[in-house]
Amino acid sequence: MNYKLPSMDERLRVIIIGASGGIGKALVKNLLNSSQIDKIYALSRKSETSTSKKLVNLEFDLSNEDSIQNASSKLLATGKFDLCIIATGLLQNEEITPEKNMKSLNTSSFNKSFLINTIGPALVAKHFIPLLRNDKKAVFAAISARVGSISDNKIGGWYAYRASKAALNMVIKCLAIEVSRKSKNQIILGLHPGTVDTSLSKPFQKNVPKERLFSSDFSALKLLNVINGATVNESGSLLAWDGSVISF
Repeated sequence: MNYKLPSMDERLRVIIIGASGGIGKALVKNLLNSSQIDKIYALSRKSETSTSKKLVNLEFDLSNEDSIQNASSKLLATGKFDLCIIATGLLQNEEITPEKNMKSLNTSSFNKSFLINTIGPALVAKHFIPLLRNDKKAVFAAISARVGSISDNKIGGWYAYRASKAALNMVIKCLAIEVSRKSKNQIILGLHPGTVDTSLSKPFQKNVPKERLFSSDFSALKLLNVINGATVNESGSLLAWDGSVISF
């Protein structure tokens, strides 16, 4: 499939952060199949090898600002970019699990959730938004989540994850306001990918209807469609995979 983003430049330079994750890999895969792509820089903790001349893999630590700044400096030397997507997120790992009630709250879960879901993306924005072009449409997007919406929260739980994604949504809004003062072409977005069949959602898929559990490829293509359709009027918004606006 020769995927294209008609609203953007004919020769796209793209950065995918979290390229080793389910959605990140799918974004890289589908963009590589596009004749519109000039170069993709895929950043992740473990750099992978590739035979494609369009793809450059770089090691990158989202939890370390020195690593973020070093990667930014390397990319700056290559020229300006059209698109940067942060496809990272932490819901659980071997050390933390989503909280079902207040008795489960602990410092470690909040620290780790905010480091990966909020602080890391905010510092990436600090160092990577300056890499975006100003003369034509350019997009900086971060994977957020519907559960980060305060107004949409009807069942509670998942305190640290919800709070960290809500904080990310605020960061995105603040970035959009600041960027709008300097550029009329740069768009800042939060993206909700839906429930995607990845390791992040695997333990929580039991009650998800089959038609609402998306493959990584499906979600990635839908998010690219959202990016393609986005204008400066949506900058600072949280957009779902179908293009709908999710209220904060």
